[in-house]
Amino acid sequence: MRIDSLAWRLPTFAFAAALLAMPALAQDAPTQEAPAPQAPAAKEEAPKPPARPQLDVIFVPTPQAAVNRMLELARVGPNDFVIDLGSGDGRIAITAGKRGARAMGVDLDPQRIADARKNLAASGVSDRVSFVQQNLFETDLSKATVLTMYLLPHLNLKLRPQILDLKPGTRVVSHDFTMGEWQPDVFEDVNGRDLMFWIVPAKVGGNWKVEAGRQRFDISLKQEFQEIKGTAQIGNRRVPLTRTRLEGDRIEFTALLGRRPLHFQGRVEGDRMTGRILGGERGDRRGRRWNAERQ
Repeated sequence: MRIDSLAWRLPTFAFAAALLAMPALAQDAPTQEAPAPQAPAAKEEAPKPPARPQLDVIFVPTPQAAVNRMLELARVGPNDFVIDLGSGDGRIAITAGKRGARAMGVDLDPQRIADARKNLAASGVSDRVSFVQQNLFETDLSKATVLTMYLLPHLNLKLRPQILDLKPGTRVVSHDFTMGEWQPDVFEDVNGRDLMFWIVPAKVGGNWKVEAGRQRFDISLKQEFQEIKGTAQIGNRRVPLTRTRLEGDRIEFTALLGRRPLHFQGRVEGDRMTGRILGGERGDRRGRRWNAERQ
């Protein structure tokens, strides 16, 4: 009886031990945290339109009569490349194209460029004229034979050093506004519109050694834009130069080197001048050759 009673109780004890161990096993099991709430997805912003460039000049069209006269003053023809700064609706560049020239209009305003290209498409000169949207101060002007502009006085002054560095003989026309102390070669009023024309002068200031046949002498030139004055030094004698003129790369001056004055005409190429002399003691009309080099 004792053996049977023990056999019957063993399963009971095992079952009770298992029940007692369950809380401990539950305490040892790793706990799982509830997932953190996710932030709501941000709304996608619509793309912003490109910022409109800051413009230095508002668009005011040049009357066509003034456009025509500007290009006449500059003697624009088939051999020219015209750059129009602040080209607006494109009328100056397109009119230059109709005169046979190649032309490029430059404007920072995308709306003006769009208008100009629309006008160009209907003009019949699309093969010779183009328009670019860019800052005029970042534009390469070196290929221009003619420069046209309708800007403002402070912009003209800011551009002036760059213009004076262009090839001598480059022609410049401005509507309404000056170049400060650089006086125009021609000033005209066209129906109340001021038009000014300049020719970029060669840089001739300094001291030069001149050879004219057997004659050797020095000249000293002072220059302010296209205005020049100077003296010639012949031995111990210094004489003033008279009838001085500078137009692009062309230079003229008169010097009394003997009993009669000699008139020198020539061209400037960097640090060298070459040309012919008119007059002299024999009244030579054919013109003897002369040359000079900057010292």
